[in-house]
Order: sequence, then C-alpha cells, then structure tokens
Amino acid sequence: MTVSEKTLANAIRALSMDAVQAANSGHPGMPMGMADVATVLFSDYLKFDPSQPKWADRDRFVLSAGHGSMLIYSLLHLTGYARPTIEDIRNFRQLGSPCAGHPENFELAGVEATTGPLGSGLATAVGMAIAERHLNAEFGDDLVDHRTWVIAGDGCLMEGINHEAIGLAGHLNLGRLIVLWDDNKITIDGAVDLSSNEDIRARYAATGWHVVSCDGHDTADVRRAIDEALADPRPSLIACSTKIGYGAPNKAGTSGVHGSALGEAEVAAAREFLGWAAEPFVIPEDVAAGWREIGARGAPIRAKWEGRLASNGQKAEFERRMAGELPAGFSLDAYIDSLIAAPQKVATRKASELALGVINDLLPETVGGSADLTGSNNTKTKSTGPLTRDDYAGRYIYYGIREFGMACAMNGMALHGGVIPYGGTFLVFSDYMRGGIRLAALQQQRVIHVLTHDSIGLGEDGPTHQPIEHVMSLRMIPNLDVYRPADVVETAECWELALKDATGPSVLALTRQNLPQLRTEKAGENLSAKGAYRLRAAKADRKVVLIATGSEVEIAVATAEALEAQGIGADVVSMPSWAHFEAQTQSYKDDILPQGVLHASIEAGTTFGWERYAALRFGIDSFGASAPAEVLYDHFGLTAAKIAPQIAAALA
Repeated sequence: MTVSEKTLANAIRALSMDAVQAANSGHPGMPMGMADVATVLFSDYLKFDPSQPKWADRDRFVLSAGHGSMLIYSLLHLTGYARPTIEDIRNFRQLGSPCAGHPENFELAGVEATTGPLGSGLATAVGMAIAERHLNAEFGDDLVDHRTWVIAGDGCLMEGINHEAIGLAGHLNLGRLIVLWDDNKITIDGAVDLSSNEDIRARYAATGWHVVSCDGHDTADVRRAIDEALADPRPSLIACSTKIGYGAPNKAGTSGVHGSALGEAEVAAAREFLGWAAEPFVIPEDVAAGWREIGARGAPIRAKWEGRLASNGQKAEFERRMAGELPAGFSLDAYIDSLIAAPQKVATRKASELALGVINDLLPETVGGSADLTGSNNTKTKSTGPLTRDDYAGRYIYYGIREFGMACAMNGMALHGGVIPYGGTFLVFSDYMRGGIRLAALQQQRVIHVLTHDSIGLGEDGPTHQPIEHVMSLRMIPNLDVYRPADVVETAECWELALKDATGPSVLALTRQNLPQLRTEKAGENLSAKGAYRLRAAKADRKVVLIATGSEVEIAVATAEALEAQGIGADVVSMPSWAHFEAQTQSYKDDILPQGVLHASIEAGTTFGWERYAALRFGIDSFGASAPAEVLYDHFGLTAAKIAPQIAAALA
C-alpha cells in the first residue's frame, strides 16, 4: 500500500519532536510546521543522491532557518544518507553526535552550509546560485544544470543581511534560486506583528523577485506554487502559510513550540492527533521504505550525468576545479623573481592588484569583486570582466554597498565548489561583515578578503575610516589567516599562501600609502609562510628585537638604523601572520624571538595582544584623527625619531 504524503511528513514530525524531547533542548516548531513542504520538495523536485552526496550537479538545499535543524537531520536519515543514523538522532545536541544544535557543513554530508545566524543561510545560497550560473556559462548544461533551494523563516527575512542578499540576487536575476518561506507569523517573543508589519512580498517583488503564496499544509497547493516558481525566470520567494508546531494540539501556532521541547504530555497528544502510533525514534517499515524510494530517485539521474561527464572534453578541468585543486605547479615564484629584479615602491593594495594580474591569468576559477570600492581596493584586473545577468561567464562582481552580503555570498560560492572567491572593502568595514568572515572560518572555506586602507595611513578620511582594533580582532577568529604584508614581495607571498590553503579563509590587510620594497634579494622560499622572519639582523651586539607588521616594518628598519648608530644592536622581524608563526617549531620561534633581549612591537593599531610577543609596545590605543598620513604617524609617535629614544631609554 502506498504511504500517504501526510504520513511521510509525520515521520519528520515524529523524529523532530522525539529528538528535541530527548535532548530537552531545541526547536521542534519549524520542522513540524514545514514537514509537508519539505516532503513535496524532496519527493518531486530536489535533485540529490544520498549514495553520492557530493555529486557536483546536485541541487543545493540550504536550511537557512537553522534552528529547525531536526528538519534536515530527519530528511537525511529518512532518504538514506549514511548519517545521521537513528542513534545520532537519539543523541541530538549531545557531544559527539553530528546532529548539532544547528546544521554544520563539516559534520554531515548533505548539510551544504553551516546555518543558524538568521539570514546568513539565505545569503550563502545566493552565492551558491551565482557559482552555478557562472560554471554553467563555462561548462554548459551537460555538466552544470541545478538549482539552489532555501527554507527560510521569518527571522531570516527580518535580518538586515536579507535585504543585501535579495537585492544582489534580484539584480543578477538568479532564476535558479528558490526560497521557501516558512510564513508561520511567530518568533520566539510571540507573534511577528509584535515587531514587524512590513509587506515582505512587496519588498521581494520590488527587488526583482517572483513572489507566490501557498498553503504550506496542502501538498497540491505547494506543488502549484513550486511549479509557478520553476516557470518564472526570476529568483522566487514562495510564501508557505504554515502553523508552527503543526500536530501539537495545544501548543501549535504559538511561540511555545519555537525554542523548547513540547513536554511528554504534548508529545503524546501530538502522536494521537497525527495518528502516529510508533514508539519514539521508530519509523514503521512501510514509511521507511517510502522515504528510501524517494532517496533512490536521484541515482539514475546522477548516473546519466556521469556518462555525460565521461565523454566531455572539459572533464579534467571541471573535476580539478570542483575538487578545489590548483593547477599543477601553480606558483608565484617567477613573478616574485621579477620584483627582485625590478623593485617597486607601491601601496600594498596596488601590490595586491599586481599579484592578482598574474593570479587571475593563471587561475580561471578566481571570481573577484568589491563592495563598491573597486578603484580603492584594486581588485579588478584585465582577466576579470563583469559578471552580470547578461553574462554569467564574467569573473568580477559589483556587489554594491553590501559588505555582509558579499561575505556570505562568497562563502556560498566556495561551498558550491569550482570557484575561488575574493572580495574587497575597507578594513574598518570588516565590522559589517564579521559574521560572514567567522562563518567562512567555521566552515573551513577558502574565501579571500582584500581589506584595504588598513591603518591611520589612509589619512584624511579620519577616525570613522581608520581601523584601530580591527586587525587584532580578526586575529582572534579561529581558522582565519590574517596577513599584513610589508611590501610588494610579501603581498605576493601572502596571496600565494591564501590561494594554496583550501581549509579556511584569509584576510589581506593592505595599505593605502606607498611602501618601499624591503625584500630585494631572492629568498629561495616563501618567507611569509613562516609567519615571522628576520628581515634585518643586528650589526652590533643584539640588544633588541623590533617586531613589526605591514607599513610599520619600514619604520622598524629606520628605528634599527637609528639604534645601530648608537651602538645598540637591533634585529628587525617582519611578522605578516601571527597564525603561521605560532605553527612553527619552538626552536624556530626561539631563534626569531630570542630570550634575554628586549622585544618591542610596532603596529599602527591597538597594542592589546602584543604582550604575547613584546614587553615594549608602540601602537595606537585611541581612535585616529583626520590629517595626512605622515602627520598622523608623527602625532601618534610612530616614527623612528620618536621610537628609538624610548627603546634606548628602556635599555639604559
């Protein structure tokens, strides 16, 4: 006997309420409310194969409303993914279970993105949709022909990032992006109308989206709405009118089912209401078989795709890019050799542009962009024409003034695969995008942030634009490589390191002001990979080690010269990356920062944190000021003339 769609959906509801009840923690309401919509999506529309969860041409499904994580855990288990097992689900939210409180991309195959911070999942999906269209333009329908689906809640649509994300998606006309909005009119505090009365449908329509509504508990109506969305060339919002906690007779439709377990009595009442007689965590065999049949639907589609791939002349290149592998022998050594032969005094933002000119010619998978600061970030090169709604083959995205949206879109592009995204803005605006940068680090994605105007050296724009605490605060994010190169050579080395690391994101903090090329001899290795290295050795007996980053390495060199003139031996250590230095052997670190001598740090930012390496710290622990760069450096005491006497006094 064929199992009804309602019964299939009730399996999701049962697993969701049982897991949350067992954990006494979680959000049962959304999975129970969206179970019917999800059943239709997975049964008839989503292209996936649990036996090959990383199949390149699968549809991407993002649960932006990540608090309802039991929805995706139930679906993955029921459709036949290897994990989560029923034991994993029993241990929902417990240490060691891949069924974390919110979906984590690194825990389970089938979870395409880490979600939880509301709105970020939808914004990430925009990036996935961009990557799909871009790769389709290059490799064609035979290899790239899939959609991106999102389930989002009221909170996802309230967050500010939603405005940025849907504006970008509408502008690029990402018609293969479909958002299923769980329109249940409830937030944790209570009814949505406690805090919002905006016309969300009108807002989406105004940004160029197709909008349609349906009854989220009427599977035929859900199909009608999805079919309408598929027929429209624009990105689509489907407003699914649902009752949160559907099936819980006393709590459904209230905020009481949003963020806490139903309670044993209500779980029992829900079982009776739904006609679900099975014990907790037990799926009747006919229901399990029905779901396994749904899960098996994609295997022949995937097999046909593999046949097309096998005979495609671009097979090797496509597989290389989707695997995230750089071309064999990729290196910037030849470019760095050219810099040694012909030194250049340029700002490191310009040095980045020069490096990108080489990189973008060597790596067709790079896709750049800027949050409306292209001319300041220097992120566009001759190889990167604009990616537009009329030409998805372009390799440069004009993100507009959407820093957070840009960060999450780049995360989605990296998660999709086949693309290495980089994007630029001013370092001070990393505050706007910090949530996206953190998510890239958590998800272990190669996303490169080109953050220019990295200090008071930007000058007259003043304290609102002059970063003080930003570099240090970014260094605090686990799995984020923060590079602050000192010259054109270090900038190229840092770019190479960022590109070769496929396990996490990078920040390149770059100057507005010109810097001399301090590296003029061939090193034979990437010195920036050490994190810190001895740029200049003391001539007199070593009394002090000057540690500096970025534009202040030049100041450290001048300070060392002033000290040496007094017979005080001074090493100069350039430290472009704290994280890389910490990864070195203790013997290497002891050699670069030997004990028994004074360690002094110089960085045009907060001195907080530098106590790890230096007893004497030169920096800025206030906001900046509006003036030319050289005036500001003198005002804040960051010149050799003002630093050298203080070091000499400390050594006296």
